[in-house]
Amino acid sequence: MGTEPRRTRLTVTGVVQGVGFRPFVYRTATDHGLAGWVKNRGDAGVAIVVEGQPDAIAEFVRTVREEPPPLARVESIDREPEPPVGLDSFEIRESAGGGEGSGTIPADTGICESCLEDMRDPDSRYCEYWATACVDCGPRYTVIRSLPYDRPRTTMDAFPLCTDCRRDYEDPSDRRYHAQTTACPACGPTLTFESGPGVQEESGRAAIDRTTTTIEDGGIVAVKGIGGTHLLCDATNRNAVARLRERTGRPAKPFALMAPSIDRVEAFARVTDQEREAFEDVRRPIVLLKRKSAEWLEPIAPNLHTVGVMGPYAGLHHLLFDDLDAPLVATSANPPGQPMATDRETIWATLSDVIDGALVHDREIVARTDDSVVRMVDGKRRFVRRSRGWVPQRLPRYADPAPSPAPDVLAMGAEFDATVAVTQGSAVVPSQHLGDVDGPATRRFHRETVDHLTELLGVTPSIVACDAHPEFVTSREAERRADAALAGPIRVQHHHAHAASLLGEHERHRAIVIVADGTGYGPDGSIWGGEVLDATRRDFERVGSLAPFALPGGEAAVRRPVRILASLLEDDDRIDSLLEAGLGDAADAAVVRDQLGAAVNAPRTTSAGRFLDATCAMLEPSVERRYEGEPAMRLEALASEGAPIDVPIPIEDGDDRPVLDVRSLARELGERRDGHPPADVAATAQHALARGLGRLAVAAATERGVDAVGFSGGVAYNEAISRTVASTVEDAGLQLLDHEDVPPGDAGIAYGQTIVATARTDATEGS
Repeated sequence: MGTEPRRTRLTVTGVVQGVGFRPFVYRTATDHGLAGWVKNRGDAGVAIVVEGQPDAIAEFVRTVREEPPPLARVESIDREPEPPVGLDSFEIRESAGGGEGSGTIPADTGICESCLEDMRDPDSRYCEYWATACVDCGPRYTVIRSLPYDRPRTTMDAFPLCTDCRRDYEDPSDRRYHAQTTACPACGPTLTFESGPGVQEESGRAAIDRTTTTIEDGGIVAVKGIGGTHLLCDATNRNAVARLRERTGRPAKPFALMAPSIDRVEAFARVTDQEREAFEDVRRPIVLLKRKSAEWLEPIAPNLHTVGVMGPYAGLHHLLFDDLDAPLVATSANPPGQPMATDRETIWATLSDVIDGALVHDREIVARTDDSVVRMVDGKRRFVRRSRGWVPQRLPRYADPAPSPAPDVLAMGAEFDATVAVTQGSAVVPSQHLGDVDGPATRRFHRETVDHLTELLGVTPSIVACDAHPEFVTSREAERRADAALAGPIRVQHHHAHAASLLGEHERHRAIVIVADGTGYGPDGSIWGGEVLDATRRDFERVGSLAPFALPGGEAAVRRPVRILASLLEDDDRIDSLLEAGLGDAADAAVVRDQLGAAVNAPRTTSAGRFLDATCAMLEPSVERRYEGEPAMRLEALASEGAPIDVPIPIEDGDDRPVLDVRSLARELGERRDGHPPADVAATAQHALARGLGRLAVAAATERGVDAVGFSGGVAYNEAISRTVASTVEDAGLQLLDHEDVPPGDAGIAYGQTIVATARTDATEGS
């Protein structure tokens, strides 16, 4: 005999709108014999009322908390008992404001297993339909024009539902209930293969067959997907890869791969359990994996020990791999200095001299979104690029206890590897990856993203934040926006923004933070990049760094790191031969020596990235930087085969702070260059740099009574350096703060800028 029925009101918060949460609640409640209702309550989450037996209610709550839909994330469930009123059925009620009624924007995701099964089922009306989707999968952010999230406010509005799809869409027991991107061949977007601008040759399945044939024949095809367009070719075809490099002007930049399964990936890369989990995540990021010795991989990632690989995430990709077994190069479809193409007109206007055909569809992409990129460091996820699948998920804005509400902030990010970020109440919403904002086309993309994100969120920022560098395009954009916002811009020093992004992610007010990267504009007008900061959300103090050294020739030294090596080994007898070997011309070598001697066109820097570049040049004098981070990445690849040599860690007293004397360190490395394997010298450089910065940070934390040390900046992507910093900090009994939800590189700068701007505009935030 059952007990008396109970009634409970629940408020669920988290990612619970636009992700199939209400039909999941409906099915779960009816499965447990409960009556009641569920409705969205906008930014207040989801409201649920259930009536029934206490045991059934308890099991219902457990299921909601522990087994939500694939795209949902339950953060909290508040329960309040109420007297039963005798409800006899469960229903989904209209949401606040109609539609989904939500200020929450769901992220794109890969096709789910159920839709994939439908696509494979010859008896299903979705058989071989490339755009199959349901509440658990498919495009979201990339097709949303405005909120609330329902079909008329997405680009799917152009495709009215057929009778069958309308029936599923209106059935609460169906997983396509209110799936805004659901469609079938009778009513959905169409696919065509084009051999030239407007030259449509095949459609539907025949278009896919033409694409695979072109790839098998060594061709390059632009394939429009969910958030943009890939350039695809057979990764194992060296001639095809060489043509792709030549046509795109990417002589060495590593290409990402797409492979049909993890088993296929394990034939050419080493995969840990954590990397397998990341690869198979429904959001399908590119995962950086350690290469095996497959000969065909060298042209894909020249001189590197890792390769980026993702699985097929759209139905279209799976259909391509029905006929293709080899991994595919899947790189962004854009010429240098241009954002990724998202429509057939742009594909042909910008890439006609690159591609041999285009596989395109007629569903509009509102927000172009590149693939996310992750790397596992000591079993933890580290974002290299936080984009498709994670954007626009929210990050924390305040630390506990939260200060009083602050004005909403728009952060413009850095200039390279940029994102923007917008605050909304207690949260920060970073944008997708924007790339390098250094020209007219990328400036337009930057502006479009700011407008789209603020309009979607319904936010009118009154504070604009930007990098302290006055010449950044993003800084000038901040000035333009600030005129309209009547406040700001708040200029945030580059490395403080890195440190603040770490404080924001860990919801802390203060830490000693190592920030190691390539370039950041210092308050003293010099180039920073190897810093130890006593950082709060509002301000910072520089308590350690690398000792300054010169960049003879300025940008020329960044392109040819042997010039930097000349600065580090200026008084060393070996530098003349290294310079001439690296530059290939005695006259050029003499110019570098003159620049150093006269201190002309030789700006000073404390950059950890430039020190690593110079070490690479010590071992490979002719190395050039052809893309961001190349010399340091080549050094890391070489170091992965070696072991550190025991060398002194030269920490000295600088003018106003302790410094790691990289000149002395470079001399130590130079002395070991001839007597040890290059891999060991490379490993030693990384180890000594990490140990030196770690010791500076530990000393500052101990002296100042700070219990945590963080590590941020682009150098934090280096696995060996990260591990050495971690061991140095943890061996000292201090808490290590590292990144897991925010990229440590410049893609995390915008988030850090919002944290600093919030603190500076809130009177209750301590300094």
